[in-house]
Formats: sequence, C-alpha cells, structure tokens
Amino acid sequence: MKILLVEDDFALAMGTEFALQAEGYEVIKAKDVSEAKSAVTSSKPDLILLDVMLPDGNGYDLCRQIRGEGNMVPIIFLTAVGEEANIVQGLELGADDYVTKPYRVKELLSRIAANLRRSRMATGIVDENVKDKDVYSFGHHEFNNAKFILYNDGQIVDCTPSELRLLRELLIHEGQVLTRTQLLERLYDTEDNFIDDNTLSVYMKRLRTKLSGDASFIETVRGVGYRFVKQ
Repeated sequence: MKILLVEDDFALAMGTEFALQAEGYEVIKAKDVSEAKSAVTSSKPDLILLDVMLPDGNGYDLCRQIRGEGNMVPIIFLTAVGEEANIVQGLELGADDYVTKPYRVKELLSRIAANLRRSRMATGIVDENVKDKDVYSFGHHEFNNAKFILYNDGQIVDCTPSELRLLRELLIHEGQVLTRTQLLERLYDTEDNFIDDNTLSVYMKRLRTKLSGDASFIETVRGVGYRFVKQ
C-alpha cells in the first residue's frame, strides 16, 4: 500500500517515513502543495497523510481540490492545532480522519490501518456478498449498494466512503433508532479508541447537506441518535 506523506518538517517527515516503512508501507514524500498535487496524480496513493500548514499553501485547499476532482482516497490530516474548529473544518472538506501533533506512532499507525480497511471494505462491497436487489430509493435519491454509489435523479452524488457507510447503515435499519454509539461502532473498527463523537456529527451534517431536500428522511431522535423513515 502506498502512502503519500505531505509534511514540510524534515525531522518529523523522516521519523514518520521510517515508522511507515517498518510497517511495510511504500512512502511517497512531498514537502509542499505543489509536490503533493503532482504525487497524487502520478503515484495514485492508497492514503494521504496531509499536514495543514505548508510552505506554498495549506492542506485544507489541497483536500478541497482532491475531493473536487472526485478522488475519494482516504485523507488523514496532521494538525498541530487541537482546537475543535480546525478539526471540524478538515472533516467538512472531506477528510476521513485527523491526528493531532505531536502524535504517537502507534496511534498514527492504528488510524492508517483502520482507514485503509474501511476503504477496502467500501470498494469490496462492489465485488462480493451483494445482490442486484440491494437498491434503496427515497425521494429524488437512489442508493445502489452493489455499486456503493448514491444517485440524485440519475446523477452521481459526490460522497466520501464514510458518508456512504453512514447512509447505508441508516437505510438497512430503516425505521429503527440507531444510537450514536451504535453508529460509531458500525462505522469504525471497535479497537479504534481515538475516534470521538464529534466526527459522527460532522459526517451527518455533510450527508444531510448532500441529500438536500431529502435530508428530512433522516430524523434526529434527541438525546439518542438517528432514524431513517420513509415519508
């Protein structure tokens, strides 16, 4: 698996590269936005570790561009700022996860492994254990479970794997109230103790925005969780 490491701190980049290589990952390094853009196109990484502050720009703009091009490669932000607003901003732009500097190597490797597993599971649904009848229609939208794609009046809706996994859980449990804990357990590997509840709120907000008028199918059960209800 190839990992693109976008980090301008030489010492931190070297240490991180060593740790990743020790785990068997192939590492492509970029020290600024320009090099990162080129690497995304030429190397087609399986995951991107993206620093926020870079010499010629910032990771937020790069993340926005990558997602704007329809590239759903998992992105983990490396941020020196642990403030909630910065974390939320990164997730709302389409990032899958974040690690706050200074990070522990074990934590970073766990997050990388979890995001790679989720990415493989998302694409793996296309190939096995899915029947053609696994299509859910509601309002102007249709979720094709076999292709793992959301359509709006026949047009593909640009969603991240995490957003699609969240929608899928709500659809297959139509009418049932899923607690926030249940959703987090289904969306993330149970051994990932680093995921916080705020992440679910961000993904839900993004999903509802993309569903537009059909977002009303997802009900918030105050103090408990969420429920998908056909109207």
